[in-house]
Order: sequence, then structure tokens, then C-alpha cells
Amino acid sequence: MKAMLETAVGKVSAILSQRSGVTELEAVVDGTPEKVINYDIITGPVREGDQVVLNTTAVRLGLGTGGYHFVQCNISRPVVDMKAGGHIMKLRYTPQQVKVLSVEEEYAGWSEVFNGFSSLEGFPVVLFPLHSCLSPVALSFKTARPRTKIAYIMIDGAALPAWFSETVHELKEKGFIESVITAGHAFGGDLEAVNIYSALIAAKEIVKADAAVVGMGPGNVGTGTKWGFSGVQLGEAINAVNILGGQPIFCPRISFADQRPRHRGISHHTLTVLTKIALSPAVVVLPYLGDDEKKIFLKKQVEENRINEKHTVVWEYGQAGLEKIKEEGLIVSSMGRDLKENEEFFLTACAAGIYAGKMSMQVGFN
Repeated sequence: MKAMLETAVGKVSAILSQRSGVTELEAVVDGTPEKVINYDIITGPVREGDQVVLNTTAVRLGLGTGGYHFVQCNISRPVVDMKAGGHIMKLRYTPQQVKVLSVEEEYAGWSEVFNGFSSLEGFPVVLFPLHSCLSPVALSFKTARPRTKIAYIMIDGAALPAWFSETVHELKEKGFIESVITAGHAFGGDLEAVNIYSALIAAKEIVKADAAVVGMGPGNVGTGTKWGFSGVQLGEAINAVNILGGQPIFCPRISFADQRPRHRGISHHTLTVLTKIALSPAVVVLPYLGDDEKKIFLKKQVEENRINEKHTVVWEYGQAGLEKIKEEGLIVSSMGRDLKENEEFFLTACAAGIYAGKMSMQVGFN
């Protein structure tokens, strides 16, 4: 059997930056300084001069979002003390399995919330396809309805530690996200949940949010095949929201900058989610575009794939969200393209956020 990972020993030469749960450092590996990420809560603190065992697999493969070395063990400080509380394991049965206190555990103190739950009562839930949608969705929601709470539910189809996302860190610091709930094997949120259902209930009943936004962390998997991408989870999440009595609002992946035909206009990933995987309806938000040819292209896709027969398709203006992003000075990019290069992608996310903000006022949460 071939090895499934590649490791190396490095020596920490510099601490580059630190944020909640994460230290970015430089380590010398075989005489070459390379960038490394250490999850402080898993492998403990690191200091300059420490010897560390690194997982170098992604860098050696030349991956993009996953292209970092990660500390597996600090040889200089091998013992990490475990905090009390919690009995649920994530990354189960792996050498890096971590212990969390999940919201469902009796020790967490919210058993009655879950046992007494009956319905989300129309609670708005925005589902987005790529992590790069998170900022425009959240900021646009706040643009439409400023004094509100948003809970971000991070599901486990991409990066698993919430700490990896600089976007999450920035949005929390600036008050655009109230709370992060990590569901499934994702971990490191303000609250931990065993699954998407508990996470949705926690967003409404524990966080007391006005809306939830649901999506994966950085590093979605895509293979170019109809079924082989991690975003299939969004179709299952639409079903979960409906089962619990919420209102799913779906943000499609739309781009006219991507040269691959399968991602032109509404991506084939979105089409698979909406036509094949989602067994229940959602509100699908499309952006008003200034280009008539692009509008016609999107309308044709909607009709040819009969999206409007299963789901409610709405058109919303997203420009106010784009202006908010610029005003806040947030740097956004998706697949290496910035706001100017891929405007329709970000305009779609802004439109979904604005629509959700308007809807949250109508249903009267908080």
C-alpha cells in the first residue's frame, strides 16, 4: 500500500502571525524556509527554535487552498494538556482526533432546548456554495438590516478547523458575524454541533440569531464530474432547513469570468444541487445584471433545467452589498479572481444576503 501522507522535520525560524487558535510560522525544511500553520489548541504553542514534525503532503502535491505545511507534533514541546469538559470526538479514529463539548451534550446545559424544539418557524437560512461568498452574504445582510445577529454554520465539506479561515476571524472581529457553529467534523467554532440539524436549532434558540448562513470552510473539493464535489452537502442542507421548518435561501455559484463551460453562468455544481440533490424547495436568488446578454443566459439556464418548477426564483439587486464591501475595505477573491475580475459571482452573494435581510424583517425575528 502506498503512503497517503508525506512528512518532514523542520525547525521553527520565525513566528509570522497569530490569531485565535492559529500560529503562522516559518520553518526550515531541508535547508529551505517554508510557511507552516500550527493549530495551537491541537498541537500546543510553538516558539522560535522548536523542532516540529510537519505534514507536507498538500504542498508537495502543489495544491492551492490546501497548500500549506501543518504541524503534526512539536518535538520540543510534545505534551499538550487537555481542557476539561466535553465527550464528543471530531476527526474520530485518526491520530489528530479532538475532543469538543457539543451543544447536544447534557453537560452543555441546553438539553431542554433540543428536547423541547418544535420548529424554526420560518427562520431564514442562506446557503452559499464557496467560502468566498461568506463576506458578501454577511455584509449585505447587515446592509439590508443593520442591527441583527448572524450565525455562521460551518459544515464539514472543506477545511475542518474554523481557525483556518481568516475571513471568519475578520468578520467576527468587525461584528458582522455574531457566532460560529461548527457542525459534523468541522470544529473550532464558538459552539460545536454533531450535525446540521442541531446547528440550525442552536443558531435560532441558543445564539438567538436573526438568520443563519451555511457553507463550508475554504478548500472545497471539485472533480469536474456531476456528483464528485463537496458542495453536494448544500442540497442536503436545504432539506434539513425545510425539515426543521426554516426558510432556505440559496445563493447560486454564478460566474462569467471562469473560462470552463461547465462553470459559465450558473455552475453545473449549483444545477446538480438544485435539480438532483435538494428534494425540497428553496428560494433561489439571482442578481440583476447590467448586461442583457448575461441576463438572458441565466434565464435560459433556469428554464432549461426547470429550476423554477421546483424552487422559487427571485431576482434581487446586490449593488449595495458590493459598495459595503468596498466601504469596509474587505479583500475578497474567489478562485484567484477579485471583485473586478469576477463581479457577477460576488454580486450574486450580495443579492442573496440583501434578500435574506429583507425577509428576516418580514418574518419578525428578534
